[in-house]
Amino acid sequence: MTVTTRFAPSPTGRLHVGNIRTALHNWLLARKAGGRFFLRIDDTDAARSEERFVEAIREDLAWLGLEPQGEERQSARLALYEAAFERLKAAGRVYPAYETAQELDLKRKIALGRGLPPIYDRAALALSEAERAEKEAQGIAPHWRFRLDHAEPIEWTDGIRGPQHFDPAQLSDPVVRRADGSWLYMLPSAVDDMDMGVTDVLRGEDHVSNTALQIQMFTALDATPPRFAHEALLVGSEGKLSKRLGSLGAEAFREEGIEPEALVALLARLGTSQPVEPIADRAELVETFDLATFGRAPARFDEAELARLNAAIVHRMPFERAQERLPEGMDAAAWEAIRPNLERVSDAAEWWQVVTGPVEAPVLDAETRAYLGEAARLLAWGDDPWTALAGALKAATGRKGKALFHPLRLALTGRESGPDMHALLPLIGEAEARRRLEAAATA
Repeated sequence: MTVTTRFAPSPTGRLHVGNIRTALHNWLLARKAGGRFFLRIDDTDAARSEERFVEAIREDLAWLGLEPQGEERQSARLALYEAAFERLKAAGRVYPAYETAQELDLKRKIALGRGLPPIYDRAALALSEAERAEKEAQGIAPHWRFRLDHAEPIEWTDGIRGPQHFDPAQLSDPVVRRADGSWLYMLPSAVDDMDMGVTDVLRGEDHVSNTALQIQMFTALDATPPRFAHEALLVGSEGKLSKRLGSLGAEAFREEGIEPEALVALLARLGTSQPVEPIADRAELVETFDLATFGRAPARFDEAELARLNAAIVHRMPFERAQERLPEGMDAAAWEAIRPNLERVSDAAEWWQVVTGPVEAPVLDAETRAYLGEAARLLAWGDDPWTALAGALKAATGRKGKALFHPLRLALTGRESGPDMHALLPLIGEAEARRRLEAAATA
């Protein structure tokens, strides 16, 4: 059977870093097995779903290089859910319930006050046909619950958490359909996984109890449940659940100059025993992806670590990958020279301005100005003008180390530090380099 995974966001907002991690791991799981990765838009909540977010989800996945083999929309699959619902209804596995949200909340509080688990008491099952008819005559429309089989223990071997066991009697019969006829997450998701041939569901550990409920939905519909794996959730670098993680998304990362390769490299191994490294080669990440390496502890997302990875990715980035984002006139030689000093590709514009000028002449003492005047006189052009200039100045002045190099860098770039001057000086050019040295000597 072909391994098939899916990523199923709701189009109610932009993807955040937790969503991105889920999508990436499902993509990696499918690619590792030579399988298929699908996008499913969970847009049954018509009031909150927006088409602009559907487009944004597609755009974000494309930017990350996680393009799916196919896409489904839940809003186009309502007939499938209706058919499954009718099957469950005929089998007595769904039933109408009439309690209001306030009544359910009161029941939960009473159960907790008695030291009991706050699960639904199945009072709706005790209603007679006449009592149901009376409620509906009063204008009370029912919501519908899936009836768990208390005699059927719920068990599965989780791909990350290992053997899982749930007593269905300790779980509430889940609501699958609202009083207005709209669907909640549980049943449509299970029906889609069956219809789409999903073999593996990899999602956050906050879905573990949903999985327990959905396993009985699969069996009630005569389907074999997919393999399930639940990964630890992301937390901030301080070790707590962070509100900021909910606002960090692909759009924000793009605006900050984060490369998709850096974000993928971090999220691919975050929460695993494997080292997080600046791996730009997707094939390597696919080959080393292994659910057995995932831990149970919360995965810490550190923006500083992402920034370090981003810089490392940029430092290795070929000119062709960056070319369209570089300043006009900046060629491969300039990129090679400037690249080691960049944290983001966008920083290249600042260093290119150092090359093209103008550079403000620094204010220096008389001795340093005289030294730079001598440098302007001794400047000679060749294959390696920086080495030639440094050698001539060392012979003429006896200077060495910082005293030899620092004033030259300051006069030529206006900066205390920066790219290797061997590569930078040829980019500045002979005439401009001499002009800068002379300007600093007379400033």
